[in-house]
Amino acid sequence: MLATYIMSERECPVNRLGVASHVSGSRKLILRTKIKVRTGMQVYDEELKSVGKIVDVFGPVKNPYVSIAPVVDGLERYVGRSLYVLERDERRGS
Repeated sequence: MLATYIMSERECPVNRLGVASHVSGSRKLILRTKIKVRTGMQVYDEELKSVGKIVDVFGPVKNPYVSIAPVVDGLERYVGRSLYVLERDERRGS
């Protein structure tokens, strides 16, 4: 797993959001997570390339679903792959 990401001369820990389970009919990536997230957070792949932004969090509080509006094409290639958020985004909630 990705341990840190160097950003603006600071280390920024990366947290695993979860594994994308499917693409919704509205062309959003859907996954379940066990970490605290908020809408607006940027989501990255294992190479830390931006995949999209969280637009909805729904379902059970302890293990919610996350809907991600993509900024990439070919969404199906992300199904079954781990996606990540930067810890700095978790702290500031953006």
